[in-house]
Amino acid sequence: MRSMTGYGRGESSLNDRRFIVEIRSVNHRYNDVAIKLPRIMLSYEDKIKKAVSKEVSRGKTDVFVNFETFSKDDYKVSLNEALADCYTDVLKTIKERYSLEDKLTLGLISRFPDVVSVEKASLNENDQVLEGLMEATGQALKGFVEMRIREGEHLKADMLEKLVVIREITGKVKERAPYVAEEYKQRLSDRLSELKELNADEGRILTEVAIFAEKSCVDEELTRLYSHIKQMEVILQEENSIGRKLDFLVQEMNREVNTIGSKSNDLIITSSIVELKSEIEKVREQVQNIE
Repeated sequence: MRSMTGYGRGESSLNDRRFIVEIRSVNHRYNDVAIKLPRIMLSYEDKIKKAVSKEVSRGKTDVFVNFETFSKDDYKVSLNEALADCYTDVLKTIKERYSLEDKLTLGLISRFPDVVSVEKASLNENDQVLEGLMEATGQALKGFVEMRIREGEHLKADMLEKLVVIREITGKVKERAPYVAEEYKQRLSDRLSELKELNADEGRILTEVAIFAEKSCVDEELTRLYSHIKQMEVILQEENSIGRKLDFLVQEMNREVNTIGSKSNDLIITSSIVELKSEIEKVREQVQNIE
């Protein structure tokens, strides 16, 4: 089981080139992978995205690529001849007009803005660049996945503990539920006794109790709630992407608990329902971080 939160960093050096790849992710409903590359390496975006997508099925993942090069093959130095001619003509004009003796030199012309420009050459379709880039990406992915697995194990342990608490509280509700109708019958009898109508309305008491018992019966809801708890414990042991399954089960658990709460006119059960909702909400928050 993996968390959707993770970080990994990879670095490689090959043929005077240095690649640094960082991968980080947070929880997200879908699988969203964003690659941030230097402009001269944009053609490799798809290859990186495919590599990441093999390891990630859910979450918002950002990949940052930093590139440094000390290879002369990766630079392009250009001379702007037209601009150099213009600078030279202007300097000659100044020299003749003001009778200056200073000589035009290479150093002087080359220092003028934009006469000589340096830019990085395109690195597209370069096997050596691809090799170094994917090596750094592989290292980053390894650390990234390992962190997501470690985080996932912590989440699993925490959720299993919470499921134990949920099962215990559900047991209290199950134990209490049969007494609700009996206590209702007793309260009704006591009230009629006060009105001195007990003998005349014994049949009515039984009818009222039967109706109340049917309306307040939560056996089916408790059975389904126990089933959801068991399913969640089983799913937590799976190794594939389970976040959506768990999210669905949490919704179903909430549904059953709400139904029990609406059926049971009992303070003790109501108190347990509040506890159940609190624990299920804690589980729901954890599920939001599971891939």
